[in-house]
Amino acid sequence: MKLRSTALIVFTMLVSAGIVFAGGQRQSGGLTTEKGILTIGMEIGYPPMEYLAEDGKTPIGFDVDMAKALGAKLGLEVKFIDTAWDGIFAGVDTGKYDCIISSVTITPERLAAHNFTKPYIGNAQSIVVLKNSSIKVGSPEDLEGLGVAYQAETTSDTYMAQFAEKGLQFTPYEYDKVMNCFDELKLNRVDAIICDSLVSVDYIAPPDSPFEIVWQGPATETFGICLKKGNDALTQALDKALDELFADGTMLKISQNTFKMDLVSGVR
Repeated sequence: MKLRSTALIVFTMLVSAGIVFAGGQRQSGGLTTEKGILTIGMEIGYPPMEYLAEDGKTPIGFDVDMAKALGAKLGLEVKFIDTAWDGIFAGVDTGKYDCIISSVTITPERLAAHNFTKPYIGNAQSIVVLKNSSIKVGSPEDLEGLGVAYQAETTSDTYMAQFAEKGLQFTPYEYDKVMNCFDELKLNRVDAIICDSLVSVDYIAPPDSPFEIVWQGPATETFGICLKKGNDALTQALDKALDELFADGTMLKISQNTFKMDLVSGVR
């Protein structure tokens, strides 16, 4: 009875927001900036979450598959707008796109400035080095004196800044894209990488991978869909669609296709 009542309330809110149900499909009404289209800001350079296929044009990855599934639930076409990370939040604030689906960690600071959906996947920090490296690292403290690569303006950046404030001495190498970090490590231009475990797992997966994970922290972060502050109608619609994707097994299927394991059930 409680679940049914909640569903009725959500249904009423969505209808009042301009969503019309027709033949099981939901139409956008005034919910999105472009009629019938969910526009998504995404930094397409963060495998396996969002990156380009071999053709150099087609976005693929976990977040891409999830976004398409959300669009199908909402009866909306999805359009990805490739956006540099350092400007991605400004883009949603100015209406360049409806939401950000791009491995966005939910933090208190971001919650104060933006709307977020419920979390859809968990994440941790990890340290990656080259296989058979002479460098011995078993914890973040062991990065003392080393050259450490990470993507700028991410939680990895914040994580290392906190260690620097505590007195850890290392040489930071900040890059615009996490792919650049792995390229530099492969060329021995840096000693180690700190990045999201969701990313490092993908890089070490191939049998011929030159990389290995030498440390992984607890899964203390979660990713969510980010929207402009006050865009409650679309936030609620996306939350309901996410709930349905978890309930019908779609999220688990996407996780298994991407990571070969279940990395989503733990957040629900």
